[in-house]
Amino acid sequence: MKLSEFAMGASFRCGDGLWRVTDIGKRVIVAMRIDRVFETVKPNRRRILNQAEAEAEGWFKGPPYALAEEVFDENDMEGCSPGEERP
Repeated sequence: MKLSEFAMGASFRCGDGLWRVTDIGKRVIVAMRIDRVFETVKPNRRRILNQAEAEAEGWFKGPPYALAEEVFDENDMEGCSPGEERP
């Protein structure tokens, strides 16, 4: 994908993940992974939430977001493809 193909709040696929765009710069985009959320329940114990569960629990509300955001540059964008529409 090219930078012009990304839109705020839209989803895209990269690698084995589904991501949501949270910011668009002049040469990069910032996004959070939305198909799998790892929640620490107890020390050394994690629970994996799917997109619907994480959405219901408010993980994607922001900014600021409860999840880490990642930066995608021009090289990363080449491996991305359009995702499903935002709910």
